[in-house]
Parts: sequence; structure tokens; C-alpha cells
Amino acid sequence: MNSSGFQTIDFVIFGAYIVLLVCLGLFLSRNKKGQEKNANDYFLAGNTLTWWAVGASLIAANISAEQFIGMSGSGYKIGLCVAAYELMAALALIVVGKFLLPIMITQKIYTIPQFLRERYNGGVGLAFSIFWLLLYVFVNLTSVAWLGTIAIEQILGIDPMYRMYIIIFLFVIAGVYSIYGGLAAVAWTDVLQVVFLVGGGLITAYFALEAVSGANGGAWDGFVIIFDKLKSLPEDTHFNLVVDRALSPDAFKDLPGIAAVVGGVWLTNLGYWGFNQYIIQKGLAAKSLDEAKKGLIFAGFLKILIPFIVVIPGITAYVMYTYPQDIPGIQEGYFNVHGNINVSDDAYPWLIRNFAPVGIKGLSFAALAAAIISSLASMFNSTSTIFTMDIYKQHINKKASEHQLVKIGRITALASLVIAAIAVQPLLGGLDQAFQYIQEYSGFIYPGIIVVFGLGLLWKRASSNAAVWTSILTIPMGILFKVAFPDMPFQFRMGYIFIVLFLIFVALTYMDNKKVNVELPVEEDRKKMLKWARFTFVIALTCLVSAAIQKIMYVSGSSNATVLYLENIGFEALFFFGALISSISLFLYSNSKDVVKDPKSLVINLELFKTNKGFAIGAIGICAIYTILYVMFW
Repeated sequence: MNSSGFQTIDFVIFGAYIVLLVCLGLFLSRNKKGQEKNANDYFLAGNTLTWWAVGASLIAANISAEQFIGMSGSGYKIGLCVAAYELMAALALIVVGKFLLPIMITQKIYTIPQFLRERYNGGVGLAFSIFWLLLYVFVNLTSVAWLGTIAIEQILGIDPMYRMYIIIFLFVIAGVYSIYGGLAAVAWTDVLQVVFLVGGGLITAYFALEAVSGANGGAWDGFVIIFDKLKSLPEDTHFNLVVDRALSPDAFKDLPGIAAVVGGVWLTNLGYWGFNQYIIQKGLAAKSLDEAKKGLIFAGFLKILIPFIVVIPGITAYVMYTYPQDIPGIQEGYFNVHGNINVSDDAYPWLIRNFAPVGIKGLSFAALAAAIISSLASMFNSTSTIFTMDIYKQHINKKASEHQLVKIGRITALASLVIAAIAVQPLLGGLDQAFQYIQEYSGFIYPGIIVVFGLGLLWKRASSNAAVWTSILTIPMGILFKVAFPDMPFQFRMGYIFIVLFLIFVALTYMDNKKVNVELPVEEDRKKMLKWARFTFVIALTCLVSAAIQKIMYVSGSSNATVLYLENIGFEALFFFGALISSISLFLYSNSKDVVKDPKSLVINLELFKTNKGFAIGAIGICAIYTILYVMFW
């Protein structure tokens, strides 16, 4: 046994997983007899994905070292509140599945920039194409590979001098089947990956908690020990889903109270799950709209599992490392604990090295590798899709054949692999919580994305001029607010930026003279839209007025306990939620009343938003679990 605690069986399990993955990927990459892949086969899997493949692939693409290492690190430092991202994502998937994805599938789009080009103009589409390419190659690919490599080094005790070899290994494994086989190979191998990812993660969490309880206890006993220890500390908030600024000012800066429920986290999740190419591409590749919707519900249930896979282990590591005297498993001498947690992101590797049993170490390692490789594979495929369909076909070779498009797609994926491998640098090396860093700087773009994409999809008057200027102002606005309000929680900054960009977009739209006459919707649809417009307006107004009253009372020096408590849990987040709901009220009212529209607006049939009983039951189930968790851990 080496210093990592890994034995031969652990390496055999990991090696078997890699062999199985590559063989399955190559098998799925093969062409059908007598047929050659066309663009739809390569970039959208020939629209053959079933609901379980869509859901599994969404989660496999989403979960990477960012979650296993970064979110576990945040769990170690600030606790369960970081799980708000995952729990809110489950709700966001319901919204995307019911309202956004149906329009995209009906429009038969390959890429998100394609939608912008067709809805607004070529300039907006090209700008976002370039933006996404730069983001995928120089931020996403590099950060996923870097964080994953750091984790592998720590778990195996490998010298950092071998870091580039590990990065290249990860890139090659992800690229060997995704570059040749396209989205079909990526999505169907993701079914295998998500089994390892979720199964391995849950098993790791189970044995970590069992290690806490010692010789005569189980995982539940371990959880009770961890929970009771932290709850015995009056100032500790590790098991609070809603952060109180008075108790944990550092955690509040990352997750400001109820902003994680009704604030900026909605912008992050709707932007990520609704308008991120390497995520939404899985839904676009479904064999039918119904399969796509069911796939998103399935993904929502899987997202609810993620806190148990990564956040609970992070909290467990915190108690074991900080209070070893209260851990029966350590005090009884069953574990030879070695290594330090120098920064929060060391927590998950430290836990695996010290407390995962032989065999489970290999399975845990395979789960981490599955998370990294599946994300890299999806990013390679989406990078090639955007460049091929939005830049090459539109601006370089408009008459390209299907064979040429697939060839360029493969070349682009390979190029992105090489460029990312050359450019990868320790961008996150000095950070204590990589997950929070990624969330904050993603927040620079999501407010503008929600405004431009959301109103473009749903508001018939949304104009190209408004989209152009909102896109231009998005990042400068983020920088301005960051410089002007450096101590403001970034979720609050996102919310205020969204309000500003939304108002600019609406004002520019109403000033735009490029509009055409349109008939009003049928009477039944008009009544439905007006009904929901009034309902959402009441909710929005209630949120805005409530937040305003509380803030005025607080600023005026009120000593009322309720006012102070609401301030400490970030009640002002209702401003942002009110603004978001106001945008819904606006487009519903406008779509039902206005006799003009933008020349490129989409024709929206309310029938698109109807869902079957299965979707409704699944959505209710997700909402029920979400509510129970918040009641238990508020």
C-alpha cells in the first residue's frame, strides 16, 4: 500500500472503469453500416436521446471537479447553505422544461447563438458565439481539468511535477470518443458516467459518515454525531440552509440569506440550465419534446441528491478535522489520519485518502474521474457545435456539405483540446473556495443573458437594438458594480444589475421604431395571459413593497427584532425576485394587448406550455422535497 492508502484493487477498479468508458464510447461512435454521420447525427445525436439519457447526460455534464472539490470545499467552510445552488437548480429545471425548452425545440435550433441570430440579428449571434467559445476553451475546460488534476494529486499523493501529464490524460480520455462520435457518444456514455458519479459519491458519503461513528455505529449514527456537534455550537451555521449575517458574516457574503431562495441564484440557474450550450444541447437532442421534458424532471431529482454526495462530506470533513476529539472513529484508533486541509478545497481529497475503505477508494476515484471526463467531453462537443454551425457555416463556408460540417466539428473539438491543454494555468490555485469564485464571475454575465434570451423567447416586442446594447453593457456593468460595491454580496450585485439591464432593455424596445402590426391572440389565450399577468403583478408588487418597507425601517434606525432579523437574512433579495416576476407580468400583458411586434419575434402557441400528468407529478415531487429540506434546515 502506498502513502495514499490505495491498494491494488482500487487501481484495478479505476482502470476497469476507464477501459469500459473508452470501449463504450468508441462502440457508440461507430457509423451505422452504409451510413455516414450528418450534422444532426454529430451535433444533436440524430435526435435519438430518451428521457433517461437526457437527464443523465445533463447531470454528468454539470457535475465536475467544481462540485466534487469546489462545492465540497464550500460545504467545509460555510456549510449546507451552498446546497442552495443544487436545490434551486431542481426548480429551475422545471421552469426550463415547461416554458423555455419547448420554444427552442419547436424552432429546431442547434445552438444558443443560432437562436440569437434568428431572433435578433447576426451581430448578436456572432458576438455570443465568440464569447461562448472563449469561455469554454479558456475558462471551463481549463478550470475543470485543473481542479480535477489537483484533486487527483491530493488523493493519490502525486508530486505536482506530474500535473500536466494528468491534465493531458484527462483530455485524451474525454476526447478519444467525444471528438469522433459527437453528441451521441457523449450522451450515451454519460449514462454510465452518472451511475459511477452518483453511486460512487453516495457510497463515499456513506463510508465517511460510518467512519465517524466508529466500530459499533453506522452512517446514520455518524450523521447524528456530526449534526449534534455543530448544533451544540451556538454560532455555527453549517447546518443552516439560510445564512444569518449576524451569525456568519463570511458565509453571508457568498450566500446572503434568502437570496439563495428568491434572489440572484435564480439568475444563475436559469442562465446556466436554460441558455448554456453544453447543457441545453442535451435537451435539444431529445427524440421528442415530451422526452426532453421528462429528462429535465429526472435531472431535477438527481440534482437533489448532489448535496448528499458532495456537501455533507465537506461538512463531515470539517468536524473530523476541527474536532477530532469528538469523533469516535478517530479516538478509537481505527484510522491513521495523515495530511492537512490547508484550504477548504482540500476537504474531499483528505476525506477519501483517510476514511474511504479499500475498494471504495477506487470507486470514489472513478466517480470523481467520471465527473471530470463527462464535463470535458460535453464541452468539447459544444465548442465544436458552436464554431461549426455559428461561425464556419454562417461566415466561412455557407455551402458546406454535411460531410464538411462533421469534419470541421471534429477538427474544432481537437483544436479546443490542444489549445486548452497549452493554456491551462493555475487560475484557481490560490483560491480557498473555487466553487464560489466560479459562481461570482459567472454572475458577471448571467443577468444580461437572462434579459436578452428570456425576453427574446417570450416577449413579442423585444428588439434587436435593445439586445445589442444590453449585451454590450452586461460585462461593463458587472465590473462597475464590483468596483463600486466591493463588499456587497455578489448575488445582490447580480440582482441590481439585472434590474438595471431589464429597464434599459424595455426602454430601448419601446423606443425602437422597427415593428410591424400583428393580430391579437385569440380571446381564450388573451384571457389566460391577462389572468397570469395580473397574478404575477400582484406577487411582484408585494415583493417590492415588502422589501422597500423593511429597508426603509432598517435604514431609519428601527430596533424592531423582526426588521433586524429580516435584514440579517437578506430580505432585500425580494427586490430582485420582484423584478424578475415583473418581467413575466410585462411580457404577458404586452403579448395579450399590443397590436405591434418586433419583425423577428417568435410565434408562441400556449399549447406548447402544456405538460402531461407525469411531468406535473414529478414537478410537485421536486417542490415537496425542496420544501421539506428548507423546513428542516432553515
